[in-house]
Amino acid sequence: MDSVKKKRTTKPIAILFIAIVGVFAGLQLFNSPIEGKPVTGTIEAPHEVIAVLERSCFNCHSNEQKLSWYDKLAPISWGVKKDVERAREVMNFSEWSKVSPGEHKGRMYSILNMMQAGKMPLHEYTLLHASAKVSAKDIEVIRKYTLSLSGKSPSPANTKEVKPLQQDIKTASVSHSGFPVSPNGVKYTPEFKNWKVISMSTLFDNSIRVIYGNSIAVKAVETDNFHPWPDGSIVVKAVWKQTEAPDGEIRPGEFVNAQFMVKDSKKYTDTEGWGFAKFSGKDLHPTGKTASFARESCIACHRQLAEPTGYLFDVPMKVNTKNLIEKLQTK
Repeated sequence: MDSVKKKRTTKPIAILFIAIVGVFAGLQLFNSPIEGKPVTGTIEAPHEVIAVLERSCFNCHSNEQKLSWYDKLAPISWGVKKDVERAREVMNFSEWSKVSPGEHKGRMYSILNMMQAGKMPLHEYTLLHASAKVSAKDIEVIRKYTLSLSGKSPSPANTKEVKPLQQDIKTASVSHSGFPVSPNGVKYTPEFKNWKVISMSTLFDNSIRVIYGNSIAVKAVETDNFHPWPDGSIVVKAVWKQTEAPDGEIRPGEFVNAQFMVKDSKKYTDTEGWGFAKFSGKDLHPTGKTASFARESCIACHRQLAEPTGYLFDVPMKVNTKNLIEKLQTK
């Protein structure tokens, strides 16, 4: 009697197992390999920097994939292929010869920011590829090299109070009769210096960053209406090097760049509706040779680190806290 029951139980299990194997085998028929591409140029950096990047980044961000056997099996391979294609589009270490020295520095800062924020390598990737995890020592290697590109020594963050005067801010950039335009159509305008300051920040490279918003952006922050940001919003992050006065006060020194974000959901569909631009130096030369620079160098970090705030860094809770105070008083 027991043997009959056992046979009845075993048969459905065997059928289910065979069905699962059959489905799995069938999935392999739709398993297309990752497109092979040549290595046209490699990143030049110290050996210890390359070692970290090769171990933690190259498997997705290059044309030199070293996939494990399970990475090649569907349906896992479908996700792997999608991630690699997206990663190559954002940053490809096998096509680094196309990158200018300025872009090289900018990309290294992006890599450092992503690693320090714990966003890269992806958590789901390191679950199956533990060797790709970056340690505090690895991040320090990337940090030291990245700072060296700007001629900065990796010193601790400056804890003194930063007090950039509005007068200093308004006279730091150079006025021009004709203003440059980014490859994606974003125009530089000096008018941002008359806009409201919505935030400020400093970075480990000893820079001062003042974030301005036009009236549409300011209203969006005041009303917590920035996910998504309304079309017409313009935010500008102006960057200066720090200088220290004899009394220890930190002031803005040499102008570095002005970073524009212009919201146009119809025009900039491949960068979450934002048009990115960066105008650097006294001549305000725009970053990028083609409009694709924003997709390759900007939006990747903003997607990973600033999605909750509509892809904008340094958004305060309120520009004007009057409404917030009134709400608290009525409770």
